[in-house]
Amino acid sequence: MPKDVAPDVMPELASSHLFSVRGKVALVTGGASGLGKMMAATLVRNGAKVYIASRKMDELEKQAKLMAPLSPSGAVSGPACIPIQANVDSKAGCDALAAAVAEKEKRLDILINNSGLTWGAQMTDFPEQKGWDKVFALNVKSQFYLTVALLPLLEVGKSNIEHASVINIASVAAIMPMAEGGLSEEGSGTWSYQPSKAASVHLSRTMANSLAERHVLVNAICPGVFPSRMTSFGLTENKEILEAIQPTGRVGTPEDIGGLVLMLTSRAGSHMTGLAIPIDGGQSLQYQARL
Repeated sequence: MPKDVAPDVMPELASSHLFSVRGKVALVTGGASGLGKMMAATLVRNGAKVYIASRKMDELEKQAKLMAPLSPSGAVSGPACIPIQANVDSKAGCDALAAAVAEKEKRLDILINNSGLTWGAQMTDFPEQKGWDKVFALNVKSQFYLTVALLPLLEVGKSNIEHASVINIASVAAIMPMAEGGLSEEGSGTWSYQPSKAASVHLSRTMANSLAERHVLVNAICPGVFPSRMTSFGLTENKEILEAIQPTGRVGTPEDIGGLVLMLTSRAGSHMTGLAIPIDGGQSLQYQARL
């Protein structure tokens, strides 16, 4: 502490300072739908410049036009939400997306590895390439390769107070080993999804351990049930059942995931790394209590 500052003087603790992302630059993969759209919109609304990436440019452009007006006046120069077409299920695709961002920006403050995939089928007829290889390529491998490719931008201008934030979207499926249930068709299971999300959690912790000294903080968010394409079947067929097993009595909302993202990516989260944070209304706690 500087000699001219009295030890009983508190730093600025207003929420407008602690949770500010104004002026930061972010990339959200899978940012045109579901959780990705919720997180991207939260960052835009709070003054960040956000690149959203996925395979379908028409969806990206549509969502970018809807999100851009959410930005506070004067928060960023130019568009607040910018679409980039990309496919991150391979190292080459991750490298190409990183290069596209580097052409536009000299630094990156926030990376949200949100793109994900699931596959449901009977245990006795579960496909290898579509069921295992593609799921692990997108849910795990892409998180590693895209983070590594963007490290030169993520490290620019960072310190142990002004950190870069990498958020890997995992799932409570990482800690709740149930492949069959209300989110899949009867007789069908998501046998590769649970292991892939467990791998995402461990990858996040492993990278956090290696990157903390470079002021790149890596955390995993483990959502429960939120409205998305991935949960659309379950919420259509079993909405009341899924809500009933949530201790909060409801599924997740944009405010829920958005608030957590703001914490991790702002000054409030600059002493948090290597965490796997469930955001599931307490559902996983009930499961663990039964073990």
